Amino acid sequence: MFLAYKGYSTIITAPIVALLTLIVTTGFDSHLMASYTEVYMSGFSNFIKNYFPLFMTGAIFAILMEKANYAKSISHFITKKLGSDKAILSIVLSGALLTYGGVSLFVVAFISYPIARILFKEADIPKRLIPGCIALGSFTFTMTAAPGSPEIQNVIPMKYFGTDTFAAPLLGIIASLLMLGLGMIYLSREAKKAR
Repeated sequence: MFLAYKGYSTIITAPIVALLTLIVTTGFDSHLMASYTEVYMSGFSNFIKNYFPLFMTGAIFAILMEKANYAKSISHFITKKLGSDKAILSIVLSGALLTYGGVSLFVVAFISYPIARILFKEADIPKRLIPGCIALGSFTFTMTAAPGSPEIQNVIPMKYFGTDTFAAPLLGIIASLLMLGLGMIYLSREAKKAR
């Protein structure tokens, strides 16, 4: 993650870091390359095979949004309603609404990026904060804590615990507010430092 935030390609760094992790955890034994190729690379290729259509369609949708000026019109609508100084909150809330509405987390990331890029440029906030904003809105409270979330992480426990998606609503609301509040404090502080 550190190398990705520093701008290095994850396609290059992920396999190298995986190899280094294997060396640190298992040492230079005779099974090092077998573990690397059979365990890591097979898992990596299965992940790509299973999720490539989702990533590709999400990326195509994001490009179409940008080319058709949908991203610009959505960002202008958000700016008009909330103000250009609320770019971080706008991206967090839009991601939260999409995720809570049942849109896949990965698709939300591709949809939110072109909108965030325009909003952040207008608000003079560096692009490096975009992943954090998208993650806060999509990958945190709406994915796991918000009562009634249709995301798979909230649905899986239903089978094992005999609950529904609205299980522990008070605890879920408290956890959601904590995640949102602390995340917004952090992102706002980082934007202020960047300025």
